[in-house]
Amino acid sequence: MDTTLGPVEIAGFAETHGEQQARYPAPNLSWQPVHTVYVPADRLTPATPADWGRAAADLLARHLPTPESFAALFGHDGLPRVTAKLATEPIEDLRVDFEDGYGVRPDEDADTVRAAEAIAAMHAAGALPRRWGLRVKSFADGDPARSTRTLDGFLTTVIRHVGHLPAGFTVTFPKVLMSAYLGQFATFLDELEQGLGLPYQSLGFEMQVEAPQTLLFLGEATALSGGRLRAAHFGVFDYTAACGLSPHEQRLDHPACDHARHLMQTTLLPEGVELSDGSLAASPASDDGDDVRDLWLRHSRLVRHSLTHGFYQGWDMHPSHLVSRYATSYAFHLRHYEEYRSRVRAWRERRQEGGVMDEPATVKTMTAALVRADHCLGGLGVE
Repeated sequence: MDTTLGPVEIAGFAETHGEQQARYPAPNLSWQPVHTVYVPADRLTPATPADWGRAAADLLARHLPTPESFAALFGHDGLPRVTAKLATEPIEDLRVDFEDGYGVRPDEDADTVRAAEAIAAMHAAGALPRRWGLRVKSFADGDPARSTRTLDGFLTTVIRHVGHLPAGFTVTFPKVLMSAYLGQFATFLDELEQGLGLPYQSLGFEMQVEAPQTLLFLGEATALSGGRLRAAHFGVFDYTAACGLSPHEQRLDHPACDHARHLMQTTLLPEGVELSDGSLAASPASDDGDDVRDLWLRHSRLVRHSLTHGFYQGWDMHPSHLVSRYATSYAFHLRHYEEYRSRVRAWRERRQEGGVMDEPATVKTMTAALVRADHCLGGLGVE
């Protein structure tokens, strides 16, 4: 082919392209939990995951005892799958809470040691969830020494009992109201890592987005954290309160929350940071069947809202939430599974499927959806 200029070298291209690849990595398709369960530190025991599973299974057996009753509430026949999940892995991600769910107490040191020993006991019994960790107090509270002391004592005790840091650890850093807190916390993690003899960057953390001002520096968060920022979790109630919303409007599906989550998607997701939605701060009003089923429906609607908006993880605060979390997540990921698999196969074979002309970007999205479904549903297999 004849050209006018011939070979052209674009000045600065190599550096720019390298920066692009470093800052915006290929989408991460590794396993991500569907939820995080928060348990106040003083209530944690080695049996907590099993206890939550049994409590959820008991509610399910009493209030949705048949496939027909389950399908009538959730719209699909997933009772056997949910029952099996509650029996084998009721909690995928466990967070020991030393912040809002725990409060300010004079015996935090003692609770830190007890919680760490419970984690070590779970590990010894093969019952430690695949993802686990703790939520420390916020630097915004004005006492970073309390946060860092608890994290240091917790990890020191776990490693002393186990002999190493079990896989899946993360720490939740709440109420990041100033961008400088990210770098300050990352610096402490670097020092703690060295003190514990851990490999560099083995201690990552997830920040909580709980105030409008936090949105203003999300684009800097990964850099400010020195690469230690692994996830961002949305805090519904602090955020809506900070926005001045009335108490009855403090809900996960409020448009103000959608705005915040979409900003998290556009700033953090391209940089490979996992995203998680918040919670429903409610439990069944009573043990009456109608109250329990009403709670499940309410929670299911919110989980579906998160999933529809591309947030595939959320917080669960009560054993009853496990039922509606898994039931709704399974239904969401199964709904288009076979369709997506057929369309991806057709695209690879360079043929149309059902008259649909898929773009490469859509095929990538469907492939990612199939991988997420396979992770969530436990081995459907993607061809």
